[in-house]
Amino acid sequence: MSGVEHRRHVAAAFGTVVREMRDERGLSQEALAELADFDRTYPSLLERGLRMPSLGAVFRLAEAFGVSAQMLVGNTLARMRGGGTA
Repeated sequence: MSGVEHRRHVAAAFGTVVREMRDERGLSQEALAELADFDRTYPSLLERGLRMPSLGAVFRLAEAFGVSAQMLVGNTLARMRGGGTA
């Protein structure tokens, strides 16, 4: 897998994790954006794998979801390996 393909795979897996966690909590994309202090369009871009979050964004998302950044990253890795969330 090339670097670009790998980046897209990571972004898609992270986006899936974000969408699942948001849905589990009954949050709209707009509500998540407000909780994490993002532009209202950013969660949509993440969920569609069109943006790769910075480390700071990962921490803000984790805080908004009430989980650790380690959990977000671990769930992304599990998704990339073909499993569900950890």
